[in-house]
Amino acid sequence: MARVLVIEDNPSNLTLATFLLESVGHSVLSARDAEDGLTVAHGERPDLVLMDIQLPGMDGLEATSLLKHDDVTRDIPVIALTALAMKGDEERIRAAGCDDYIAKPWNYRAFLAAVAGQLDRAREGRPPPPANP
Repeated sequence: MARVLVIEDNPSNLTLATFLLESVGHSVLSARDAEDGLTVAHGERPDLVLMDIQLPGMDGLEATSLLKHDDVTRDIPVIALTALAMKGDEERIRAAGCDDYIAKPWNYRAFLAAVAGQLDRAREGRPPPPANP
């Protein structure tokens, strides 16, 4: 299965994401802030990054932009984990370079489907689907 990096500062959300990912056979790397997450992503080159948007210090959108502009990490799919659900938020998330997003609170089936979809696209070299209008 895949190696997934979860960058999440909320311990409960990190535990839940880890449990869900490991329950379907993925191995999980984790970081509690964007700076550590960037270091782990660069050094470990995971198959997928799950990025909380509202992180302390550097936010997840800035971190995603840095990942996508780095030759080593640009091809790693990034799924935003966000409580942001207002009009225009999806556009900001996609503009930062996120390939998909999962709204909080999570529906575990949708969470796992989004992870599987991005991993499948990455394996097949397909681009992410376009943002909804």
